[in-house]
Amino acid sequence: MSPAQAPAAPVRSGSHRVFVLSRDGLPLMPCHPARARELLARGRAAVARHTPFTIRLKDRSRADAEVTGVELRIDPGSRGTGLALTETLRQTAPDGRAVTVRRGLVAVELRHRGPRIHRAMVRRAGYRRRRRSALRYRPPRFANRARRPGWLAPSLRHRVDSVRSVVARLRRCAPVVEIHIEENHFDVPALSGTTDTAGGPRRDRSGESCAYCGATGVPLTADHVRARARGGTDRPANLLPACVPCNQAKAARPVEEFLADRPELLARVLGRLRPSLGDAAAMNTTRARLVATLVATGLPVHTWPGSLTSANRAAAVLPKTHTLDALSVGPPGLGTDAAVVRHPDRAYVLTATGRGSYARTTPDRHGFPRLLRPRRKRHQGFASGDLVRARVPKGRWAGVHTGRVSVRSTGRHGVTTPLGRFNASYENLRLLQRADGFAYTWRSEAGTAEKEVDG
Repeated sequence: MSPAQAPAAPVRSGSHRVFVLSRDGLPLMPCHPARARELLARGRAAVARHTPFTIRLKDRSRADAEVTGVELRIDPGSRGTGLALTETLRQTAPDGRAVTVRRGLVAVELRHRGPRIHRAMVRRAGYRRRRRSALRYRPPRFANRARRPGWLAPSLRHRVDSVRSVVARLRRCAPVVEIHIEENHFDVPALSGTTDTAGGPRRDRSGESCAYCGATGVPLTADHVRARARGGTDRPANLLPACVPCNQAKAARPVEEFLADRPELLARVLGRLRPSLGDAAAMNTTRARLVATLVATGLPVHTWPGSLTSANRAAAVLPKTHTLDALSVGPPGLGTDAAVVRHPDRAYVLTATGRGSYARTTPDRHGFPRLLRPRRKRHQGFASGDLVRARVPKGRWAGVHTGRVSVRSTGRHGVTTPLGRFNASYENLRLLQRADGFAYTWRSEAGTAEKEVDG
């Protein structure tokens, strides 16, 4: 019996596990939060890391503990990647049969910053083009540069590097013994919609009338339903014939705003739109590099098709999220009645933020220096991006808050929390964790609400 045909077992939601380190700093099996609180209360453990919360045992080494190992399952994506730590157990069913079950221990959703990197590269190219024409002509530098074999654009290389970084962090906190990853290949021509059912070129069958007002016998132009200024493309599915007055009236406004008073026409126009192919192309480009990066870790790496992930998730009756997809990657086990029986009730959300900028100046909108940035990155013991706890004695923000700090040389630092941003003196701040290139929040698997991590 295949995993998709296995009888659906009730999938319960349980507490996420806490990472545990041995006395010598080696990873042990994750434990229940209640067990971690008990160890801390008895003085047998100390807090090793605030986020993700990790404890270190004081009286037990790796050789004295029983470590069976966990599996790391990855559901890669273009804008986000799901990771799940699981354990596979052999249990006895009520009728005496031996079954294999998979239990989710920790769930992590990694959000990439590839689009931000792409926008920054485009902005930098615009600055350089403007300076070449305004000051003196200089030939573009990229014409003289050779690319190494296997070169990836910075926005694509970031996806691979961020996954590698998170995998390395999880291996330092948990005894990972093998990696399972979903590997898909997207058929870009089929997704593009540039061919009709007969296989020929797609032609516009809207007739010689304006798609917005229906005018005929007037000059028509090609209007971008999603304006290029808002990320639209020149694909045929994004073009509609429009008269000059309608094209000028719509301009770069969203089509939902332009046709807000004509819902039926809006529905027909939106029906023509197709999703962008950038995400599919990014996945195809980074697929082999990501697998090769994981193989370089030295752990056994198993690749599985996305159809198996969908079948496992449907058999477990789980909603579609990156973390639950990661939990469903690969066959549940070697038994005929294998099934996923448990998933964490919440997932860590890691948003890649980078580690600051190398630029010494802040440019204006033309790319010219506007102000000089200080050489020092740390002031009063804090650096931008550090996780701090602020105790504000009075005022609108009186109370205790946890968030990321943005430092100033004056000592009046800014603290960003889910409730907003405020300023606080460095004397009222306590460092919880140094900036490591990620912002940490968590969300419930049952909903979309996110909260700032506060141990």
